[in-house]
Amino acid sequence: MKIVTAAEMREIDRATSERFGVHSLTLMENAGASVADFVLSHYSSARRIVVICGRGNNGGDGFVAARRLHQRGKHVQVVLLADPAELRGDAREMFSKVPVPVMAVHSSEEWKTERVQLTLHADLYVDAILGTGFKPPVSGLYAEAIATLNASTTPVVAVDIPSGADADVMGHQTGAVARANAIVTFTAPRPAHVFGELSTGPTYVAPIGSPDEAISSSLGLNVITAHDVAPIVAPRTPDAHKGSFGHVLILGGSVGKAGAAAMAGIAALRVGAGLSTVATAKSVLPTVAGFHPEVMTEPLEETDAGTISTRSLERVGKLVEGKTVLAVGPGISHYPDTTEFVRKVVANHHTPIVLDADGLNAFANHATELNGSERPLILTPHPGEMARLIGSTSTAVQHDRLNIARTFAREHQLILVLKGHRTLIAQPDGTVWVNTTGNPGMATGGTGDILTGMIAGFIAQNPERILDAVLAAVHLHGLAGDVARETVGEHSLVATDLLKALPEAFRRAREQANQKLVRI
Repeated sequence: MKIVTAAEMREIDRATSERFGVHSLTLMENAGASVADFVLSHYSSARRIVVICGRGNNGGDGFVAARRLHQRGKHVQVVLLADPAELRGDAREMFSKVPVPVMAVHSSEEWKTERVQLTLHADLYVDAILGTGFKPPVSGLYAEAIATLNASTTPVVAVDIPSGADADVMGHQTGAVARANAIVTFTAPRPAHVFGELSTGPTYVAPIGSPDEAISSSLGLNVITAHDVAPIVAPRTPDAHKGSFGHVLILGGSVGKAGAAAMAGIAALRVGAGLSTVATAKSVLPTVAGFHPEVMTEPLEETDAGTISTRSLERVGKLVEGKTVLAVGPGISHYPDTTEFVRKVVANHHTPIVLDADGLNAFANHATELNGSERPLILTPHPGEMARLIGSTSTAVQHDRLNIARTFAREHQLILVLKGHRTLIAQPDGTVWVNTTGNPGMATGGTGDILTGMIAGFIAQNPERILDAVLAAVHLHGLAGDVARETVGEHSLVATDLLKALPEAFRRAREQANQKLVRI
């Protein structure tokens, strides 16, 4: 799903009406109806609802939501932060249809009166004060209303965006911004919806009538949704067999780090790969083999340190034959001879390669050797590994994640998965996808190895749809982390909890893909 600027959103609305014949009143009606539907499904127990409206189109959406909620039996109070005579256009039209009394508040002083404050007692607030067209700072009456919302413990559903927020800001918001427990926005998200941490709960995008042809963006940014994942996890044909779903070969593991390769191996199977083989240093093979009986193993020549040796290159060449995808790096170590092994494997093989962990560190000071133009190459660095690839620091990477990911993917013609909060997937053409699933409980050893296996497993099943496979793996990896958190909490979560949570993550993704509102 494309991410658009506030100005582009205005142009999308205009084009929808002028080029595609969808009246602006229809767009507003659909927007307000989507908010009401969300409230009815997610806050069904709320009996008294206060809808606080500004004088612009965001307020117009609020008027529609109030009417719809009233029609469904809710006790609705509308508070208008303006004189009704100030309303214009579509907002004025929708105001005329509000079937409940409207309290108009004209000033900050009036807002503080007991008459107004008693009106605000509710089970739920709907914030329809300011939308994405607003540029901070907010002041006066609107600031007072936002302060009241923020001082309350009553849940708040924001219409389009929390009032006071700048829709184009990707980081921290300044000034007065209304808190939100959920957001319902429309057509396409803006940068702040994805990067801004505007809500303590979900953000949904509601389609309100704009055709895909009207939605354009200059940002080169997209957010992954369940709709993007659904085709990858669609039901299988009855005549499918294990050969239908590819064979993953994982090169990794070393003394003390056998579990990393083993977890990658089983993760590939857990997402549906037909076969998974881990080729590892022969002294650690029993450990890998004992992890899961479904994972096949192959012993490789090793160094004195118990890591994979360059002497195994010829053997690896034979093992790669007939494999769909190669994953290199989990637990492989940074022993010098093993580092040379990694670089030669990447240089010599044209099978799609997923490169992670010390497989990435092997290219510190050698990043020019990484080129995905001859075969798909997928890198999955965390900020520290990214910093080593570009000769920088983790702090610098974190401060400029988007540009660094986009530039590296372009220059090396590969897919870069820059892990972390809001994992970024950069394509060779510079387009970037943002993932919104996942949580801090996943900041624990081994979760990256699970992701490597998942990416390889999805590529094995979808060798002609490499990007889609990567997007699905990243999204479901985070979603599995969210499922696991519900059971074990953030502090107790460990990597293998994700494996147990994957079936439920698949189920939720399929379910979300069938819903009208798109969760981001």
